[in-house]
Amino acid sequence: MEKTIPPGPIVIKIGGSTLGNHDTSLEDLVYLHKQGLKLVVVHGGGQIISQWMKQQGIIPNFIKGLRVTDLQNLDIATAVLTGLVNKQLVASLIKLGGSVMGFSGIDDHMLECRMADINLGYVGTIIKVNPEPINHALSNNYIPIVAPMGIHQVDESQNSGHILNINGDTATGEIAFSLGASKVIFLTDVTGVIDRSGNVLKNINAKQARMLIRSGTAKGGMIPKLEACLTALPRVPEVEIIDGRVPEALRASIAGKTPGTRIQA
Repeated sequence: MEKTIPPGPIVIKIGGSTLGNHDTSLEDLVYLHKQGLKLVVVHGGGQIISQWMKQQGIIPNFIKGLRVTDLQNLDIATAVLTGLVNKQLVASLIKLGGSVMGFSGIDDHMLECRMADINLGYVGTIIKVNPEPINHALSNNYIPIVAPMGIHQVDESQNSGHILNINGDTATGEIAFSLGASKVIFLTDVTGVIDRSGNVLKNINAKQARMLIRSGTAKGGMIPKLEACLTALPRVPEVEIIDGRVPEALRASIAGKTPGTRIQA
């Protein structure tokens, strides 16, 4: 590795769609962890949720890149994210020799939320992060693997204590901010942030990221990614959105050879 190991944890978002035939993300995670880096992983699983929904005759619906979630969809999201995807990732990393612990944002009220928008249904906006479970795993040399589900803040409302679905990118930004991460890396299935001409933007700042959202240049799932970057940047020196399909993309990112877009304040 070419860079000095940073003092704070590196938060990595793994999207379910990035894990392909040539993807080396899991091998990279184990390698980097064995080099002494403190890593926190937040995973997605949207494609699998959509597959399960279609099997039930439900058509997935999104608003600005966020999944509309009613009670039936919430059951599917909870089963897929906290069960199937989280435990498959944990098992795969253990098979590769990794030391990992699986969590969800529900555990020990790690991600406390309120309902984001009545039009989105049971989707959470994070209002508080309890990083203790993550810090406990890090201090014992584990990689925490976090499923992006949260719990409605316990109060007097009828939704108190209810499970809420959280966009994985949104959860990543909030967790990174809470931890004061040294870096955040979003692994995606695109080449990076692109301009109106389809060219990859190698380096942008927070102001430019906001303009991409406001102008409509950023579309679909790139909107919550950029918004998550903006959430993290006040406490995180740099954020990267990289092409996770590229072999050893994570190692390249840590070595300063970003295969995508770097965003700084």
